[in-house]
Amino acid sequence: MPTVGQAAPEFTLETDAGATLSLKDLRGQKVVLYFYPKDDTPGCTTQACDFRDSVPRFAADAAVVLGISPDSVKSHQKFKLKYELPFTLLADTEKVVAQAYGVWKEKSMYGRMYMGVERTTFLIDARGVLRQVFEKVKPAGHADAVAEALRAI
Repeated sequence: MPTVGQAAPEFTLETDAGATLSLKDLRGQKVVLYFYPKDDTPGCTTQACDFRDSVPRFAADAAVVLGISPDSVKSHQKFKLKYELPFTLLADTEKVVAQAYGVWKEKSMYGRMYMGVERTTFLIDARGVLRQVFEKVKPAGHADAVAEALRAI
């Protein structure tokens, strides 16, 4: 996992709109980069809707919100439409970015081990430097904590 004070790992991924987006394209803006396991599941929906409802607070701090999961562009499109998400979702189907950010990890559910995304949020400043990491995020209320932390960068 990258550490605070380092340059955030660069990436280029396909967006929910079918275009490509690179982190470097967002220089000059703060970035809230949140990794989540799967579209349209209870925890991920709670988190996405929490971010959706907080978008005005992020915009006031000149921040862009990006959600990343291993789901496809088509899945992201359905999820975004269903919950009226006003921010970009990125398809990391090969898990390359999740691995670069150290969030593709071994997990356990009901005693079964598997690989998956550990819910994590990264705050990146306008110069592309990682300023804060929220690990093992609990979905409900997380956007408030992120909005507060964003004010300090």
